[in-house]
Amino acid sequence: MAPDRPSVRPARSTDAAALRTLQSLLAEPSPELLSAALAERSGSMPVRTATLLVSPTAEDRPAGYLLGVGSDPTHIAELAVDPRYRREGRARRLLAAVCGDADAVTVHVAADNEPARSLYEGFGFVEAGRSADRFDGSDCLTLRYRPESDRSEG
Repeated sequence: MAPDRPSVRPARSTDAAALRTLQSLLAEPSPELLSAALAERSGSMPVRTATLLVSPTAEDRPAGYLLGVGSDPTHIAELAVDPRYRREGRARRLLAAVCGDADAVTVHVAADNEPARSLYEGFGFVEAGRSADRFDGSDCLTLRYRPESDRSEG
């Protein structure tokens, strides 16, 4: 990655096609949610309700993105990285950007999705719940991240 490029930046409306391509990598994408977040970026929706961040290539094209909703806690609805750019720390940088200022962050992960669980647990997320009705064929884990200062409080 070029040193003058940010490792994470806010998404722009011009990123829409690349983000939709990345979204196609997800097992359970939410095209409507991504479209709403992109509409906020274009100015056609005045209220910001979503966090939409990208990890750009040296050419400033999205190689990964994170879509978060809400603020108390922020919920990670989608996180995807192009397979050609995996194992470069992009997902961790996206997580750091969304977790950095948040009081709490949650995410739903299929219990049998070892790569996703490893990523989130390695970042400091802990299991906060489990359900059987969110994913086809696998239990759903709700993972929660809290800032370091809050972890000792239970």
